[in-house]
Amino acid sequence: MKINIILKFFKKLSFNSLQSQLNKNFVELRENFILKRYFMEKPAVDKKAIKQFFDFCKENEVEFIDFRVTDIKGIWHHFSFSASSIDESSFEGIPFDGSSFPAWQPVHQSDMILIPDPVRYFIDPFTADTTIVVFCDVWDIYKNKPYEKCPRSIIKRAMKHLNESGIGDVAYFGPENEFFIFDSIKMKDSVNCQYYEIDTEEGEWNRSKEYEGVNLGHRPGTKGGYFPVAPVDSMVDLRAEIVKVLNQVGLETFIVHHEVAQGQGEVGVKFGDMLEAADNVQKLKYVVKMVAHLNGKTATFMPKPLYGDNGSGMHTHISIWKKGKNLFAGNAYEGLSEMAMHFLGGVLKHARSIAAFTNASTNSYKRLIPGFEAPSILTYSAQNRSASIRIPYNSGEKAKRMEFRFPDSSSNPYLAFAALLMGGLDGIINQIDPGKPMEVNLFELTLDEIREKGIKQLPHTLRSAIEEMLLDKEFYKVGQVFSEEFIQTYKQYKFETEIWPWEARPHPFEFITTYSC
Repeated sequence: MKINIILKFFKKLSFNSLQSQLNKNFVELRENFILKRYFMEKPAVDKKAIKQFFDFCKENEVEFIDFRVTDIKGIWHHFSFSASSIDESSFEGIPFDGSSFPAWQPVHQSDMILIPDPVRYFIDPFTADTTIVVFCDVWDIYKNKPYEKCPRSIIKRAMKHLNESGIGDVAYFGPENEFFIFDSIKMKDSVNCQYYEIDTEEGEWNRSKEYEGVNLGHRPGTKGGYFPVAPVDSMVDLRAEIVKVLNQVGLETFIVHHEVAQGQGEVGVKFGDMLEAADNVQKLKYVVKMVAHLNGKTATFMPKPLYGDNGSGMHTHISIWKKGKNLFAGNAYEGLSEMAMHFLGGVLKHARSIAAFTNASTNSYKRLIPGFEAPSILTYSAQNRSASIRIPYNSGEKAKRMEFRFPDSSSNPYLAFAALLMGGLDGIINQIDPGKPMEVNLFELTLDEIREKGIKQLPHTLRSAIEEMLLDKEFYKVGQVFSEEFIQTYKQYKFETEIWPWEARPHPFEFITTYSC
């Protein structure tokens, strides 16, 4: 992509050498170009990028252009046009109905404008006719500014805030999205019945099942799925197909493996700046679900679909850079800088609030319980995977980062990454001390021991997380990154669509404990 090529070019040059080669005016021109591209306060048409887009379409004989936008929950929505009906003027904005998106516009103010991003697109590998997918932002015609409820606009404001604060030029994010692939899922939600049933041939519950008269065995079992070879790992070829398609849509992958739980996998994707990383999560989820679907399987990023087995997280690696230098590398704990420690302190201080965005479903909190390698205890440590924040072992300055282990993929990646950054920046600005690390196996601590040590935990429910967010919200609004209107909308949306419906429904386990009372 054009902007990535530009950024990579300037990254290769040291800031000092750049100054020696170019005058100050050119340096400022280059910086303004990047800022206008990402942080525009008004839709601007980049004619050169748009020309490259249409050249790409012509070269690949594109027949349809598919515009995609992300809602508050993180779900992709789209509509398509014949390629012949789209021209340069389309990139100035495409009208659409904003009232049809959950928790967006009222019906009497439904007109919104979709702003296509001419540097973020890919050929859809799953359509019969050649279709190009274009990422889009939303413009608010009533306030004449980027829509404050558009997640992609929120993350751009967070990037702008980082830049304008003078702290750093770019924040790199590396999410690790775990997922499950099942053979089938059945569910029912009615007045007299609450029911789901998941099945996978890898499930230990199928040890006695007959498959056309034969059962071949070789199953990972509960918590037994980490790195076994085939035939215990039954998803080798399916994951390989996922990797090939991800590479096809422009994602650079590295490690690919079976995860701990039955039917669970992970594909490692290279880090990027905040916006790129969040866009990549959307691409990854789309590809994984579609590859599974086309193979007669069903994929989910639900945090905790299996009772008694490990859940899926979105471990997120973060570092902040300025003028080509990693600001998180230094001489403090485990090679971190003082700035990194303060970033850590900010996230820890606000983590119970941040969880409303990083762990955004009622199901999230069924993962964050002791016994399943899920980091519910708010502390940090080196290499220690029982801590909610881990400092990975590495030998180089460029690789120095921290891994936040509590987020999961039910979150909207744009909101989750923006919330993490805002918490960390508050820590840097106010020099928040993260306290001492904990080097022990935190999974072995009892709840009483956790309380005795005065260690904070993540909230136990989505309700608690939302309530914490409302009590601790001011740091989100610095730089106008999150608006009060968005925060209140998000709160109401989560209560109406998840919290209250979940709280109102009897659970099968309640019949076991209560039916004979």
